[in-house]
Amino acid sequence: MKKTSLLVSVLLLSACSMVTTTSDLAYQSNVDAQNNLYDLRHWSFEGRIAIVTKNDVEQANISWSHLPSEEVIKLSGPLGQGAVLIQLNTEGVTIDRGGGDVKTSADPEALINQEIGLFVPVTSLRYWVVGVPEKPQEATKIENGFEQMGWRNQYKAMQSVKNYLLPRNMTVANETVKLKLFIDQWSLDGN
Repeated sequence: MKKTSLLVSVLLLSACSMVTTTSDLAYQSNVDAQNNLYDLRHWSFEGRIAIVTKNDVEQANISWSHLPSEEVIKLSGPLGQGAVLIQLNTEGVTIDRGGGDVKTSADPEALINQEIGLFVPVTSLRYWVVGVPEKPQEATKIENGFEQMGWRNQYKAMQSVKNYLLPRNMTVANETVKLKLFIDQWSLDGN
């Protein structure tokens, strides 16, 4: 549970007020539909995440907040049990499990790999969770998504939030792990 909770924590963030969304829509792979997502400066979401490996499945609630200078991801079980707070910024990553158990590193991927035993591209996830590839890395279009750096990003359902098309249900997977993300509510630019 410790390893999976940390991974779930690293993946998602939250802030700002919530926005009402419409019913599920299809993923848009055209450049014009995606380019405006790179301009989002402040966003957050609330949802659930499942981490699936060959031997285990772990689930948690996730809250992810993105600001231009920081990512804040909170993972927790039912009723807030086992909460883990992950903060990413230009200096690195801090992982706070509560009770004084705080770890920091200038290399976010290395610390997360050390803590959970799985490599997770946390810096790329900031882009993937809103539905776009990380620039300038190369990405290959696939049905309902793209592949980038050995990770398959598929968007099962999208939702309209303000003037943006954002994920509702997505998976990020490679040969060893699959992350399933279900986003209940998005908040954009403080609204």
